[in-house]
Amino acid sequence: MQATVRTFDAETRTGSVLLDNGIELPFDAGAFDAGGLRLLRWGQRVNLALRGGRIAAITLSTFPLPEQPAE
Repeated sequence: MQATVRTFDAETRTGSVLLDNGIELPFDAGAFDAGGLRLLRWGQRVNLALRGGRIAAITLSTFPLPEQPAE
């Protein structure tokens, strides 16, 4: 799934994204760390891996998503 970065706090490694349908979803430091990134900027396009209704991993749209364990 793709989205656009709405907010990102580099200190806490948390933020939120806007889905293409306008819904805002938050992500935590664990989801940011799972994507292997060092920084996000407002307006960047990202790929999301969802698990249990929450963002499990976030990475740039040009990067592959990390493998996620089965639920």
